[in-house]
Amino acid sequence: MNRFVLSILLVALAAFPVRAQLELSRADYVDRVQAIWTGQIIAVLVAMPYEHKTASVLPLETLPMMWRGQPATFAPVDDDWYYEMAAVRAFEQHGIGLTVEQLGQQWLANGCGSWGSSEQARLNLAKGIKAPDCGHPRYNKLWFTLGPQFSADVYGALAPGLPNVAGRMAREFGHVNGFAEGTDGAVFTAAMVSLAFREKDVRAIVRQAVNILHPSSPYRQSIELVVTWADAGRSFREIVAAVEDRWHIEYPATNNAVSNGGIVAAGLWFGRGEFWPTVNLIAGAADFTDADCNAANAAAVIGAMHGMKALPADRVAQLGDRMVGSGMGTVKEFPTPVDEPISGLARRTAAIGEKILRAEGARLTGERFTIPRQTIVTQPAERFVLADLMQYWNPAWTLERAGCGGAGGGMGGIRGITHLQGDVLATYPRDEVRGCVLIRRLKLGSAPTLAFEAGSEPSRAWELNVYADNTLLEKHVIVGDAGARKWQRFSVDLKAFAGRETTLRLFQRVLVPNRTAGNALWRNLTME
Repeated sequence: MNRFVLSILLVALAAFPVRAQLELSRADYVDRVQAIWTGQIIAVLVAMPYEHKTASVLPLETLPMMWRGQPATFAPVDDDWYYEMAAVRAFEQHGIGLTVEQLGQQWLANGCGSWGSSEQARLNLAKGIKAPDCGHPRYNKLWFTLGPQFSADVYGALAPGLPNVAGRMAREFGHVNGFAEGTDGAVFTAAMVSLAFREKDVRAIVRQAVNILHPSSPYRQSIELVVTWADAGRSFREIVAAVEDRWHIEYPATNNAVSNGGIVAAGLWFGRGEFWPTVNLIAGAADFTDADCNAANAAAVIGAMHGMKALPADRVAQLGDRMVGSGMGTVKEFPTPVDEPISGLARRTAAIGEKILRAEGARLTGERFTIPRQTIVTQPAERFVLADLMQYWNPAWTLERAGCGGAGGGMGGIRGITHLQGDVLATYPRDEVRGCVLIRRLKLGSAPTLAFEAGSEPSRAWELNVYADNTLLEKHVIVGDAGARKWQRFSVDLKAFAGRETTLRLFQRVLVPNRTAGNALWRNLTME
């Protein structure tokens, strides 16, 4: 390198120094935390009319919601921030050494869990299934949805400028109501909010935060699609269409984490850190998405970047610095009703964050924190595929071509969903043409019989095909009754294959004429 080039590089480095640490005053920290809470609330209320519905095609700038017959003068309680409030309470009770099991207990005490994977978590907790098991695919059929993601902004707020710390908390505590793709969304969100305390370029935040996820993560692949296409000059509309075409087909639930995460990233990228442009992009991104949750995650990043000044002052005033609620969704009544100032919640959050900052090596001089700079470290992969359910149900068999489905996730009437429910395996194919299949290869005894029960959901149907090698032995349409599941017992004589290595296949086909397709239900699958 010649001296001229070296001198140019030195000048450039002097003009754009790499900040080794973050300087953050107490007052600024509290202001930004309050903006994280408040930004979420406004974004949700603005975008809520488009949640799981057709997208907005008009500019949005008002709070259309009404409470008690009057225009909103306070913030209602919503799942987008209530679960985060429970996390604050849990930290206050147990300290910064809080465990996921303790957070689960707080959820149960506070009546958290109104919809989706969070409702499944609450029902599991009530049965005595503790966290983190209550969010695991073994027990939570909606583990891949975005409950952990919209519960994770608070972890970024608690670890300003420390994305690895924020991501670690999001992973651990996200297991209350999700796993793998679900908690990947929590980690990405928390990392973005944490980075927003030190970065002023929202695109840099997205680029850095995605690296906290393992490359094998479908969630990371969704975000990388956004970044790659944006770098190639593609438009916001083209990018969100590509995300939806690739990932919403794979995860049909309208509240799935993966495609909604891509929409959050695209909204931030093209909104350039401005509140209304970002919220409007997300509310109009695509039909049948989780628009309000997506807008809230993006708004939390903007709040962390700029503080309260970045939020629309008239909408902030409309909330009256007050949050009120006595129940939500399927939880009709909270054990303790909510009625508190948003600013007070922000101060309580920042007080916990100060303890975490000190524990992570930050220094407080007077009223100013000096926070060491963290470089993103990729977390280990957390992957779960539906075939893994067999290890809990019947390890002797394998499951192929099962689909995540969407029933119970965001809106009703979507195709079925593969999951476990006690001793029942419910399946639905990823590909409706080829169906899904249970397979086992074994050497049969002298008088072999395959026995199992097959059922269908109420008013739904599917076709059962049973093969031994290439021979079709059974073909039946399994139809549920109008108000209840219907079970049939099968005992398949395999004596024609006695003493032979044989491949057994049980197919679920769903293209049944004049019937509404639904889950196949399986139990008591044995060889006799």
